[in-house]
Amino acid sequence: MKGLLIILFIIASFWNYSGGQDTDDSMKKVRIYKFDIKKEIAPPVWHSTKLAFAEAEAMDADIVLLHLNTYGGMLESADSIRNRILESEIPVYVFIDHNAASAGALISIACDSIYMVPGATIGAATVVDQKGEVVPDKYQSYMRAMMRSTAEATGRDPDIAQAMVDPRIKIEGIVDSVSVLTFTSSEAHQHGYCEAILNNIPELLEHAGIEDYEITEQELSPLDKIISFLIHPMVSGLLIMVIVGGIYFELQSPGVGFPLGAAIVAAIIYFAPLYLEGMADHWEIVMFVVGVILIAVEIFAIPGFGIAGVSGILLIVLGLTLSLIGNVGFDFTGINATAIFSSFFLVITSIFLAMILSYFITRTMFTENFLFKSLALNTVQNSEEGYSASFQAYKNMIGKQGEAFTMLRPAGKVIIEGNVYDATVLSGFVEKGDRIEVVKYETSQLFVRKIT
Repeated sequence: MKGLLIILFIIASFWNYSGGQDTDDSMKKVRIYKFDIKKEIAPPVWHSTKLAFAEAEAMDADIVLLHLNTYGGMLESADSIRNRILESEIPVYVFIDHNAASAGALISIACDSIYMVPGATIGAATVVDQKGEVVPDKYQSYMRAMMRSTAEATGRDPDIAQAMVDPRIKIEGIVDSVSVLTFTSSEAHQHGYCEAILNNIPELLEHAGIEDYEITEQELSPLDKIISFLIHPMVSGLLIMVIVGGIYFELQSPGVGFPLGAAIVAAIIYFAPLYLEGMADHWEIVMFVVGVILIAVEIFAIPGFGIAGVSGILLIVLGLTLSLIGNVGFDFTGINATAIFSSFFLVITSIFLAMILSYFITRTMFTENFLFKSLALNTVQNSEEGYSASFQAYKNMIGKQGEAFTMLRPAGKVIIEGNVYDATVLSGFVEKGDRIEVVKYETSQLFVRKIT
């Protein structure tokens, strides 16, 4: 009996030892979450970065590995990514695959460890506008401070970081005072901005002393890919143009038709991904809707154009602009002036282009020499077939009075001496049944005014 107990004890001890050994081995495997930034820094990249850190935290990763190759992009998106990296409790390594310019340099400096391939560069972080021209010094000052504070947070030389922004900064033996600083791989390694120069990620992990590891790479879902596409500034600008153009066309023609439907669909596509991203809040969407209502009231209910119309335009612009900014309610803490200016510029430019294109299309779309001339009614109505039209007869109608057969906003139909004619009101609008007077005849069109 005692011998049997000894045997059972030995078996149990061996079992526990083996199980414990397996557990220890599995615990030694380093979990690495890898994601890429290999395009322009913009809202879609910020979207994928947020997802990456959320997934890395959910899987309890030991290291977040960023594979970077970018020439830069939007400062506000880069700033958001920088903050997320600095806030991460998981160590973040960046592997610079050739380029970490401008906003890419800011993101790289925020990481715990920087690795570069031979021939890579990092730096040249001067802030420029959409045309590539250097913006005023107040923006450069903000970027200098951001680069400096990021370098301080990660234990790197802050003077080098701000020299990547300002060509006036001179560092003896590193950069003169005539150009912004850009490091090659060897220079970055020499001055503490690169841990090692390596050819690939396996070499990086070997250099970091990581032998047993598993890498999980980011894979965006179809919905995330759609959201990333729709929140791109270029797509947002095009959607704004469709919204404004649709409203413009709808106000130029009686009834409710395709332009209004296109504007509504574009507005939904514009706001929906921004709402899902947490950028557009309820009150910003309500602000936009109220703005559209005020403009409609101004056009259809109040003669002229006054407070309601101006307020409507202001609310539309604010609603579209603030939806592009990551503020929380009325709290704009941490939202820099560059982000607000960029969003406002995008909205104003899109609205301006929409108005120009809408005017151009209404004037040329259905002309004889235009692509869509087949959509216009070009049938010739010959007099021998019973049709007749007299230019002089219409000219003689100037001064005659009648009433609006339909609402004119500004186009519609009027009835004069028992006959119905197409007409356009010169200013404001005319309700059905209102008295009107013909004031001129141009381009085969009667122009009338309301008799008060």
